[in-house]
Amino acid sequence: MTRPADLPIRVKFFGLMSLLLIALLLASGLFIYNRQKEFIVRFAVDNARSFATTVIETREYMSSVVRGEPEQNYNLVPQVVATQVAKRVTQNSKFYVRQVSLRYRNPGNKPDAYETKQLQYFINNPNAEVYDIVQSGEISLFRYLQPMRATASCLECHGSYETAPDFVKKRFPPGHYSYNYKVGEVIGAVSVSIPVKDLYAQLGANLKLDLLFRGMVYVIVTLVMGFIMSRQILNPIKLLSERMISVTRTGNFKDKLPQKTKDEIGMLIGSFNEMMDELSSRTVQSKEADERYRRFIEVAASAVITFLKDGKIVIANQKAESLFGRSRQELLGESIFGFLEEGAALKERLSTQAEFRDEASRQIVNGVGGKRTEVEMVLSVSRTDREPMFTAILRERRG
Repeated sequence: MTRPADLPIRVKFFGLMSLLLIALLLASGLFIYNRQKEFIVRFAVDNARSFATTVIETREYMSSVVRGEPEQNYNLVPQVVATQVAKRVTQNSKFYVRQVSLRYRNPGNKPDAYETKQLQYFINNPNAEVYDIVQSGEISLFRYLQPMRATASCLECHGSYETAPDFVKKRFPPGHYSYNYKVGEVIGAVSVSIPVKDLYAQLGANLKLDLLFRGMVYVIVTLVMGFIMSRQILNPIKLLSERMISVTRTGNFKDKLPQKTKDEIGMLIGSFNEMMDELSSRTVQSKEADERYRRFIEVAASAVITFLKDGKIVIANQKAESLFGRSRQELLGESIFGFLEEGAALKERLSTQAEFRDEASRQIVNGVGGKRTEVEMVLSVSRTDREPMFTAILRERRG
């Protein structure tokens, strides 16, 4: 299974960018939802307050201007007029407005549990207004109440029984709890409600459109950033990596990459091209040096063997072929220690000495068919980047 760290940079970039943008989209969606929710609650409060104020002012106005008219026309009763006005002003909305009182005359104005609680609160707080989101069965409702206070004109119908109009006396006998109010006393409240689902309907639509728009913007941003990153960074790096692999396999240092910019990627490509020039120059010099060395040992009067620390022969000249009685191809890869009588001692010395110094010694070479040849061997060492290489010059001893 591929580890995440081993995935291509392009895959990791798009994966991380996608996760980041999804997180930002969700966070911004939640933030926008809460902001719009607060806005809609304020909108609902403002509308409910406006409806309630209209009803209260209508009721107060009607109670201050009507005199005996309600005797002949019940529809001119201030409370009835205010109710009809409330229906008119809310007919094109989902808001429901009604008047409620703890000492109601109309059974339709009997408060529910929430309204009763708030009306009791208004007794000691006549200037307050309250609103909240409450659960009513399976439905969530936005509720708003604004208190109504008794004025002098209100007491014409809600004062004493004796001073009340005849049409009120006929409907409500002495001792009814809707009498005996005082000026300034809370006489009831305007109650406004609306289902939360209707209140938030537009919010949900707006939120979906906003998230869709933001999601499209984030996708476009990701694609544009991915295109720029691929074109400016990933593709040049991939091309550089492929060229380095090709150089490692073929040893061809001549092919260079085009340097199109002078930014960090351009500087990296420029450094790579300079490195290719340097490696090409060193390779040519190394080949020339190897060629000169091979020509030198070929014309040498003595056998010359170059071997590694483990004794593996890597270079041998024509004199060495004659001395060892084997062709050059047969010698390459063989251990020089196997051809010398003192080979084991030499191998031990080379493997244990930390610093080897050039030395001369006498050795017996075991050639083909048991031929033994006494030689003087001069052994020198040369350092390379990887491991030391040893060169042995073997000169046959005469008489």
